[in-house]
Order: sequence, then structure tokens, then C-alpha cells
Amino acid sequence: MVEFQHSADIWRDFPKLVPGVLYAEGITGTAEAEDAADRFAAIAKSRLAAVAAESELPEIQAWRRAFAQMGLKPTQYRCASESLLRRFRKEGSLPALHPLVDLCNALSLAFAIPVAVLDVDQIASPLEVRYATGDETYQTFAGDVEHPAPGEVIFADQAGQAHARRWTNRQSGLSAVRDTTSTALIVAEALHDSAATDIAELVAILAVELGATWSLTPQTAILTAASPRFTPTAASRQRQ
Repeated sequence: MVEFQHSADIWRDFPKLVPGVLYAEGITGTAEAEDAADRFAAIAKSRLAAVAAESELPEIQAWRRAFAQMGLKPTQYRCASESLLRRFRKEGSLPALHPLVDLCNALSLAFAIPVAVLDVDQIASPLEVRYATGDETYQTFAGDVEHPAPGEVIFADQAGQAHARRWTNRQSGLSAVRDTTSTALIVAEALHDSAATDIAELVAILAVELGATWSLTPQTAILTAASPRFTPTAASRQRQ
């Protein structure tokens, strides 16, 4: 199990933040999620057709403002959903990686909201979105080790491992979902005006899709500054 939260500093500096969390046990890499992913990709295609660029979407604009606030150039460092939409617009599809990742990427496209998917077994609980001290280590997908600069927003665990850099910009290869993943923590975060409504809808839809694809019932939560911590229960929630 892994507990998850955002630090008080993050809530103070980004008061419009709305995070949604899902905790799913019973994940396998052999499930079929292609049809569901295609449905959400079609929604993304329709949304992109209505704008000149993905950067015009309010969800993306809000994250660009957040990145600028963090001292990052929005055209150099993009939130994960903008990067996915950019690739999807150019190539017309995303590569298949793992059914859970493919499903969450497709939902991220449809909602234009970053969705992080992490292998719980690779995380030393608790996991916190906070400002880096400079002592943390981050493993790239190529296996290289980096050290986020002090003040960078990261997903940090108890062991000082950074599971994401620049907040929603890039996840770590250490906790990336793979064929051996059985339990996943899924985090969706938004900052735009209708974030509360959209995050609640995203979490509800994803919970249904997880149930349909893996016959499980995920534990879910919408976090707030007043109730910032997600703690999954010990009992398995998988359907029998």
C-alpha cells in the first residue's frame, strides 16, 4: 500500500489544485483496453478539431500558468497531458504500452488533464507532491540517475526517490507500470476553473473502466487542502 498527499506548501501556492486519486489492486498486463482507449481518443480528436492548438484548451492553459509560476518555460517543459495531445495531434495515435497506461493516457487526452500511473510496489510510502530539497534521486526510463534541483516540484517517497519531475512533466522509470505490476496508484491533477467537476468525472469514469477491464473496484478519493491525504484500506477491493 502507499499513502499519498500534497504538501501544505503546494496547497498554499496552488490553491486551485484539484487532485483525484485511484488505488487499484489486481492489475494485469494481459487485459484488453483498446476499445475503451479508442473511445476516449475519439473525444480528444473532437476537442482538438475545435481549437488551433492544444495550448488553447483551458486545462492546458492552467498548467502552463503553473509551470510559469514554477519558473519553467511552458514551451520547453509541458505537462504530461499537453505532451500527449501534441503527439496525438501530430501522429493521430499513441503507441500501445500497457493496457492500464493506454487507458489512462486516453483519458488524459480526452480530459486534457495529466494522469500519473505508478507501480505501488516500487514506492516507499508515503508519497508526497512537494518541493525538492536537492537530495532526492530520480531514475529516467533509460536507467540514468538525476537529482532534481532544490525547489523543483516532485513526487517524493519516504526513501527520497523522486517518482515524477517538474510536477506533471515527467514520471520516473522506477515506478513505471510494467507487465509485473499488480497494484497501481493513479493520480489526476487539474488547476482550471472547472477542475472540481472534471476531476470528479474523470475519476468516476476511470473507476468504471477499471472495473470493466480488470473486474476490480478501485478505492478513490478527491483530495482537498482540508483533507489532503489518501490512505487506502488494507483489505483487497477486487471483485470475487
